[in-house]
Formats: sequence, structure tokens, C-alpha cells
Amino acid sequence: MAAHNGRNVRDLRRENRAAVLRRLYFDGPMSRFSLGPATGLSSGSISNVVAELLTEELVEEAGSIDSDGGRPRTLLRITPHSGHMIGVDVGETRVRVELFDLSLAERARADRPLPTRGAGRRVRYDSELIAGHIRDGIAEVLEAAGRDPARILGVGIGVPGIVEHSGEDGAVVHGQPIGWEAVPLERMLRGSGHLPDEVPYFIENGAKTLGQAEMWFGAGRGARNAVVVLFGSGVGACVVTDDVEHGRAVEWGHLTVRVRGRRCRCGALGCLEAYAGAEALLERWQEAGGQPPPDTDEETALTAMLAAAYPADGGAPDPVAAAVLAETAEYLGAGLSDLINLFQPERILVGGWAGLQLGARFLDSVRGHAVSYALPYPSGRVGIDLGALGPDAVTVGAAILPLAAFFARGGRRLPPTPAPEPSPAWRATLDTRLA
Repeated sequence: MAAHNGRNVRDLRRENRAAVLRRLYFDGPMSRFSLGPATGLSSGSISNVVAELLTEELVEEAGSIDSDGGRPRTLLRITPHSGHMIGVDVGETRVRVELFDLSLAERARADRPLPTRGAGRRVRYDSELIAGHIRDGIAEVLEAAGRDPARILGVGIGVPGIVEHSGEDGAVVHGQPIGWEAVPLERMLRGSGHLPDEVPYFIENGAKTLGQAEMWFGAGRGARNAVVVLFGSGVGACVVTDDVEHGRAVEWGHLTVRVRGRRCRCGALGCLEAYAGAEALLERWQEAGGQPPPDTDEETALTAMLAAAYPADGGAPDPVAAAVLAETAEYLGAGLSDLINLFQPERILVGGWAGLQLGARFLDSVRGHAVSYALPYPSGRVGIDLGALGPDAVTVGAAILPLAAFFARGGRRLPPTPAPEPSPAWRATLDTRLA
């Protein structure tokens, strides 16, 4: 039976279940009495929905509280072990896979380091290598936590680059800086045997998953308009506005900051990422005479650079390292000013391994440059701070993607579906590689 607005009874029931689950998730434990005004549902609807969720063991009782003159009210909460999500961060130094329960408590993790890169050398990360790391990581966390693959609600994956959602191939990644052109990552992951075919994959830009995490659980909570910046080997951003609730990834790192400037790893000249990403930062330090540790990864090299510029013993700073960091702070500040002028956010949050490593001391300088380059009105109303969730924010945000979809379905699992056949274009690509 259809309602006047086109929704049927099934739609209304799903929406009611979703409203109760979300409220319990963010504000629980709560009583049935409190759920009514919090969700806008009648007491009868609350009773029906809660009875269903208790029967399905998605919700459990969590003690009681006294009421005004009546019987104690039973508190309800989401059952943490009733489902699990997998979050994956395809970074540019390693692939991290984490298993979470419904409370987003980590149950297991697996890290797969990626090959180190020499200064100035572009590296194409083989898509089969990355897919293999993801598949192996999924198998490892499931085994370590002793979890039934059938209980997995979905796999969220944050990747560098632009993600196209194709009907034939699922999520297709265009990551030019890492040498990926139209890589059908979702198709490559399906059928590995580690997870049932019906388990959904949610593949998004890593800056978007970082933004998702900070807005749900981190320093972005309560903000209606925010920009979350991922500062790692490269730089990216996620914009959250009133009309884009879950955020939109933008290729902020490839805005032009200097005409005919340094060549970016994407191939263009003068991109912000050619000056402000950790990879470019270390290259510029070496070009200026700095001496990063040989044959090491970017995180270790950046640690050495910071130690040179900001000596812990209070000694004289290395002028070369300090000068390159100061210039980088100005480029980042100028880049943030573009985000301020374009989107007028309430908050800008800086995350990513390099952003967190550079820390508050570096951010003070970035903040000053951002304000000086931006228009006075929007810059006077924005707060610029570090993200609150640390280096695991991308995997947490990736795991939120299947969780949000699960809640939107009212806590219903997806029915089994067969894996699609490879598209003719990708099959031809495989045949060419194997020839």
C-alpha cells in the first residue's frame, strides 16, 4: 500500500528503524520514552521498532534509570557484536586493513608496507599488488578476530585519486599520481573467497573517508560546513556543506599555485601538491642541500627533517630545513585560503600522517598565512585545527561507509547477489597484460 507521498509501508518501516538505530548509535543508551521525542515517532511505532530490533539482536538492554514516580525505564543500546565492518586505507606508504564492531571498536588490524620511493621518481603502484594486499589483509583480520565472514556488513576503502561509480565495473579508480587509470578495483576484489558475494564494497577517495570520520566522531562534530584536509604524500580535501551531508572529495592538491611552476607528479606544472605534499616537501629539502636518511620511507625522512628544523635539545635549527618548512607553510596557507574563499567553512581540519606529524607548531604558521591570503569576512569566521582522530582516521571513515548504508537500510542485510562479469574493456586489458 503506497502512502500519499509515494512511500509505501515498507519504506516507512525502514525509515523508522533507521531513525531509531541512528539515535541509539549517537546518543544511546536511551529509553523507549526518550526515543519518541528524539526521533519524532509515536510511542506505538517506537514499541514496534524496538521489539523487532531486540528480536534481531541488533539492540540490547543496557540497564535502567529511574522515572518520575513510575517504574524504572529500561535503557537500550546498539549491540556491538551484532555486525562488523572492515575499513581499508590505501595510502601511499602502506595498505592498512582494520576490522571494527558496530561501536567502531577495533578488533583486528593488518598493515602491508608499500615499496619506498626515491626522491623525484614517480612510481606506478601495481593495481594487482594493492588488490592482493587488501584481500590478504581482509583474510588476516577475519582470522585474527575469529569473525564469521557472513557477519560483515561491508568493506569501506579509502584510495588516492578520483573514484567513478560504474554500473559494469563498480568503483573505478582514476589515480593519475600513482599511475592508476580506470582501475576497476571493486571488480578485482570480488570473488576472492574471503567474503560472501553479497558483502558490499564502498570505495571512495581517502580524503572523503577522513572527512567522514572527523565529522561523525572527531573535531568536525556539530559543524554544518567544514573542510577536512588530508596531508600525506600528496594533499586532498573533503568538503562538507548543508547540501552534501557526507562530503565531496575535491582534488585540491591539483589547484595551480604557480604558473609554470614545479612539475607535479600528476604531470601538470605548478600544482599545490608539487610544493606542499610530503613527497614534494622532502624533494625540495634535498634539492636545497638537505640530507634525508638514505633508503628510507617518507615518514622516517619527514621525522628527520622536523628534527633538523626544530631540535629537541634547543640547539640551533638547520636553516635549510627551517626555510623549506616555512615556504611550505605559506603554500599550504595560500591553498587553504582558496578553500576559505570558495566554501566559507566553519572549520578546516588538517589530518593525514604528514599533517599530524608536522603538528600544531607548523599549523600556527599555516593558519597565519591562510588568514592573510583569504578574504577578511570568511577568514574571520573559520577555525583551523588539527583533526582529532589520529592516523587511523581514514580506516575509521572507510568503515563508516558500510555502517551508514546499513543504518539507511534500517539494519537490514543485503540479499545474496552474483558477482558481475568483467566488462569487455577490462577483459581486453587483462588479455593484453597476460599476453
